[in-house]
Amino acid sequence: MKVTKLSYPELKEFLDEKFNLFNRESFITSDPIQIPRSFSKKEDIEISGFLSASIAWGQRPTIIRNAKWLMERMEQQPHEFILNASNADFERFKSFKHRTFNEEDCIFFLKALQNIYRNHGGLEAVFSKGVADSKGVKGALVYFRNVFFETEHLDRSQKHISNVLKKSAAKRLNMFLRWMVRKDERGVDFGLWSKISPAALYLPLDVHTGNVGRKLGLLTRTQNDWPAVEEITENLRKLDAKDPIKYDYALFGLGAFEKF
Repeated sequence: MKVTKLSYPELKEFLDEKFNLFNRESFITSDPIQIPRSFSKKEDIEISGFLSASIAWGQRPTIIRNAKWLMERMEQQPHEFILNASNADFERFKSFKHRTFNEEDCIFFLKALQNIYRNHGGLEAVFSKGVADSKGVKGALVYFRNVFFETEHLDRSQKHISNVLKKSAAKRLNMFLRWMVRKDERGVDFGLWSKISPAALYLPLDVHTGNVGRKLGLLTRTQNDWPAVEEITENLRKLDAKDPIKYDYALFGLGAFEKF
């Protein structure tokens, strides 16, 4: 199905309808956001959310199962674990594997988070500083990546944190930011971080949102890369300048659930 002749008012009405359909608590039951939703402490939500988003590719049931495994190894106290874990404690993650994300990547990620929470004030502080210094989320993604790789790591682990300077779409990082920054009364996104505006966020572009975006005339670029993220996000801002990434629900739902 190809729909390219909708006016912006028609397109907005259509996507608003789909946003209202999919942005509800029932969405959580099949989505990795259910992992951070199981916590109430801010830092536990951030850490569990970041780790869940970091492995969010492939089959969603597998993502959820592996993210739950990580939380169990941290005894359902991710912040406490990250702050106090010793090298011996990290050994319990040696059997972890999610697709190409292996035990070495996993342990490095935990140590990088430990550095961030011990020495940089936590994930919110890092991303907020990146936004403030660069006056934008793209710059914050670059700054976060630099901080993350301060910790000793194997070269192979670098592929698991997207590099927007190399035109990566950064889908998982943008999804994590949506979770932390967007706020409404629907009970899905958390809205924990107040120093980053929802208006500044970028779409977590993937195969579903990209394909639907092209069918609706929101995206002309054929590759799902950073220029495509900028293009489709700019068009979504024309529909809602204050909260453009709410349409992630509409585009993803149309592609994943309605096979648009």
